[in-house]
Amino acid sequence: MEKLKKGNVDNLKLKFIDNVVWVLLLIGIVVFIILKPTYFNPFTNMGLYLNIPMQASVMGVMTIGLAGTILLGDIDLSCVGIMSVSAAVGILLFKTSHVPVPVAIIVILLMGGLLGFVNGVLIAKLKAVALIETLAMNTTLAGVVLAITRGRTITINERAYTAVGQGKLFSTIPYLVIIFILIYVLMYFVWNRTPLGRSLFVVGGNAKCARVSGINVDKIRIMAFTISGLMAGLAGLMLSSKMGSINSVFGSSYSMDIIAAAVIGGTSLAGGIGKVSGVLGGVLLLNFVQVGLQVFGMDSYYVQAVTGLIILLAVLIDSFRIRLANKE
Repeated sequence: MEKLKKGNVDNLKLKFIDNVVWVLLLIGIVVFIILKPTYFNPFTNMGLYLNIPMQASVMGVMTIGLAGTILLGDIDLSCVGIMSVSAAVGILLFKTSHVPVPVAIIVILLMGGLLGFVNGVLIAKLKAVALIETLAMNTTLAGVVLAITRGRTITINERAYTAVGQGKLFSTIPYLVIIFILIYVLMYFVWNRTPLGRSLFVVGGNAKCARVSGINVDKIRIMAFTISGLMAGLAGLMLSSKMGSINSVFGSSYSMDIIAAAVIGGTSLAGGIGKVSGVLGGVLLLNFVQVGLQVFGMDSYYVQAVTGLIILLAVLIDSFRIRLANKE
């Protein structure tokens, strides 16, 4: 009886930890309302809360792609590099070769998917360590972007391109938010309703058992990293369209944020555990905290420090989750 009660308590703790991101988001909102009610009151300033998904859209799309590789127990540190190179190549083709905007957009997405595919092949077939291989890829791509931009800002003012990041449906809902929502709906379906999604969890839980049960582990790894690259390419399209330009440090601020959002959202670094709703919560939490701190006039350096603390909190929560799941 005592063991049964202890098991129920452990299950409740695990459920709480799995959904802690939404609790933290609620606490953050309440604290900010108490500290500055005139600005954070949702009844008097709903525009602030409606703007959060807009701010979170680019990071959110990249994070859900990264989360798929973390589900495998791997990690993709090349997302920012893929994002920037894909956008740079597409914009360069448009400006120098005068290709139509739709073609440039397709090239950006294909470039992202291709680079992700290369990551997947090197990791799955050549057994490269994901952490090192993707870090090397990111460093290489950062150099490529620097060579393309030569340290300058490349602008693009073509309305057909910038409409993706600056336009609104019915002059009300930003296209970025629509893309953000559609991607999460799609990934929810993939993770929970397709063989690929189920395989991600199985491989992340125990790759050897997955292989014995007939799952093509290498194929799943390649697909996960390809999707991560594709999402990074889409994020590059979204951000470059929103900014109307690209430079040598394009998207660099997202490098740690996307890992923090995925992990604090419940995607375990050990693999095999994660939810799309949790990733969404992590993205919204991180963006809300960053926007809130900026509203209070906090210097950007301190905002970065707080982001670092959130990453540390995410790692500690993940560690506690693993220990609780293993009943250590």
